[in-house]
Amino acid sequence: MGGIIWIIVVGFVAGIIARLLSPGPNNPSGFILTTVLGIAGAFLATFIGQAIGHYGPNQGAGFITATIGALVVLFIWNRLVASGTLRDFNR
Repeated sequence: MGGIIWIIVVGFVAGIIARLLSPGPNNPSGFILTTVLGIAGAFLATFIGQAIGHYGPNQGAGFITATIGALVVLFIWNRLVASGTLRDFNR
């Protein structure tokens, strides 16, 4: 149970930092979406890190790489909203 809480806390903090570093009108907002953004970034960073051999099979991304992953997810989100593929939730 403590591991899940730790994932949520790290995901939330990584999501907040990613949103602060990449401000925009179509950022996902709210506690849940910010946490999902950070967790998705951590999963993306772990997947890429394991694919290139930086992490072992049982290792996950660290806080910094989770934040970088969240920035990548946020960039993709912004591009999908800008192209009209996704609807902007703030409008």
